[in-house]
Amino acid sequence: MKIGFYPKLAWTGIKKNKKIYVPYMFACIGMIMMFYMICFLSTSEIVRGMLGGETMQMTLSFGCLVISVFALIFLFYTNSFLMKRRYKEFGLYHILGMGKKNVAYVMVWECIQITTITLICGIGGGIFFSKLGELAMIKMLGGKADFHFTISVSSAKDTITVFLPIFLLILLKCLFQIFRMKPVELLKSAQVGEKPPKSNWVLTVLGIVILAGAYIIALSIEEPMQVIGMFFVAVIMVIGATYLLFEAGSVVLCKILKNNKRYYYKSNHFISVSTMMFRMKRNGEGLASICILSTMVLVMVSAVSCLYMGAEDFLNSRYPQELVIDVQTEDEEKVEEFYNIVSEVLEETQTEKEDELFYTYLGAAGYLDGSELAMSPERMESYGTDVYKHIRQLFFIPVEDYNRLMGKQETLKENEILLYNTKLEYEEDILALENGREWKIKKNVPKFVDNGLDVMQTISSMFIFVKDKETLSEIRQECEQLSGMENAMDNYRGINLKADAEKQIEVAQELQKRGAEFEQQNENLHVMVESRETERAGFYALYGGMFILGILLGIVFIVGMVLIMYYKQVTEGYEDQQRFEILQKVGMSHRDIRKSINSQVLTVFFTPLIAAGIHTAFAFPMMSKIIVLFGINNQKLLLIVTAACYIIFTLFYVAMYLVTSRAYYGIVSNKKED
Repeated sequence: MKIGFYPKLAWTGIKKNKKIYVPYMFACIGMIMMFYMICFLSTSEIVRGMLGGETMQMTLSFGCLVISVFALIFLFYTNSFLMKRRYKEFGLYHILGMGKKNVAYVMVWECIQITTITLICGIGGGIFFSKLGELAMIKMLGGKADFHFTISVSSAKDTITVFLPIFLLILLKCLFQIFRMKPVELLKSAQVGEKPPKSNWVLTVLGIVILAGAYIIALSIEEPMQVIGMFFVAVIMVIGATYLLFEAGSVVLCKILKNNKRYYYKSNHFISVSTMMFRMKRNGEGLASICILSTMVLVMVSAVSCLYMGAEDFLNSRYPQELVIDVQTEDEEKVEEFYNIVSEVLEETQTEKEDELFYTYLGAAGYLDGSELAMSPERMESYGTDVYKHIRQLFFIPVEDYNRLMGKQETLKENEILLYNTKLEYEEDILALENGREWKIKKNVPKFVDNGLDVMQTISSMFIFVKDKETLSEIRQECEQLSGMENAMDNYRGINLKADAEKQIEVAQELQKRGAEFEQQNENLHVMVESRETERAGFYALYGGMFILGILLGIVFIVGMVLIMYYKQVTEGYEDQQRFEILQKVGMSHRDIRKSINSQVLTVFFTPLIAAGIHTAFAFPMMSKIIVLFGINNQKLLLIVTAACYIIFTLFYVAMYLVTSRAYYGIVSNKKED
């Protein structure tokens, strides 16, 4: 045979089967493009040189691993749809005189051509869109746009290094199938899986039990810290239960529908139910995959969108004042000395104060056991893994500071306190330390000034207002004796400035410099200076990076879902073509065929969408706890974003239904494509 025979035959096979090859190649191009873009953005020197750029790139680099693993699994999965249509053709080649070795040459050339086209187009598309991604990241970080176009050779090399082995593994799998199967098996491969299914109530009930268990876990978790350990357990349970229910449970459902004579003996239901029953094992896998991918898209895009939209609110909550100065010492003279330095810096930089607040507090941590706060290491260790549920952040504050800040005139006795709780309620009348000191709660106060430290914590905080500073010193000594750790006395001062962002950063940097010098000159003293504007870039780098990564991965998962839908309908359309030809010959009209197809495709398409909506609804409590770990405690925002994502996703899903239904109808009714 001539040298060009195999490449030409391979290219002819691709063109003749463009209905199944073109979507597969587009999916490959899309994944390669996304991989290149994430590699490019995670190594861009322009992004790295900006404030928060390294944080954003660290977040994005995780996406390269996710796409690599997903591409390997997904392309293997979808290639099986594609090759099922080709095995019959390869079997025919074999019968006409071509040996398996010759067929293997054709497959090798097909792989070379597809790999070359998809890598060139994918990397080319990645190069084109990567600049748009870079500009979006610069915008998020508040930098200045740079329209200098660059091509990352290292990102292109990484892309080729990842995807070449994937295509090679797919080729080896196909060659193994060709050499393993007999020519007759290749010809009949399209009819595999047509055995009548059996109802499996055991697996169906098992799937229901596992899914119910996952839902109970999702609803029962109260503490955000518990989500870390249980989230992946619940996810694995949901995935396993979804596959069991769609494979075994769908057969049981079809049997139930078949036994319902009113429903079953209608032309549109009779054919759709009968057809799905004979293909339900493979059908179930596809439906379950679509459901899981849909849920992943909804959960991930909703969460990252909520994080990005809530970043500004969290930034303002984390830093209630634009400039925060915390001097840790009991020496009040040293505190005043540093505050004089603050005034000097404000004068030097010609910056005016808009308003300020200050108070003294003692920070500690304890385990709330009933009405007792345990602090000793022995007691803490005895609680085991349950420690996170009852641990509390403690802020002991003199009542005089509370009165001054809140405009009150409360007075306390030695054994009395005022109490303010965040996140969780405290219903006891007394509060005690582990060493026996006990206070009567005179009043539960409804509010105190916003504390950035409390917002940053996932655990509940207790603001305990005591009689005076002398009592505060006594409590500090007792806490140190119990915990074996030093507890610093914090002198907190929050200041708002009449200055733009650039000036605020300048003031904060100068104060940080002066604070470091002041620490060196004084022992047992620590100065902390924080600025909202200084931290802004870091906040948006983290949440912006997760947002971009979530959207890109969401697109990848949607591409995978769409391709599974398309191949599922096309392959089943070819399988059903002969059946509908027979039904037309015995008198079934095109209108009846259309009604039957709509019944089948509606069932196939919208069952995963409904199931994904249910999964997402039960995942909502865990999602709300997860975003709390990132500092966003706005369930209303998460609910609105999740609902909006589901509506938008449903509209996209309906569009895919219309396209797929038309393609399926065109195949089974023997209509030529436009």
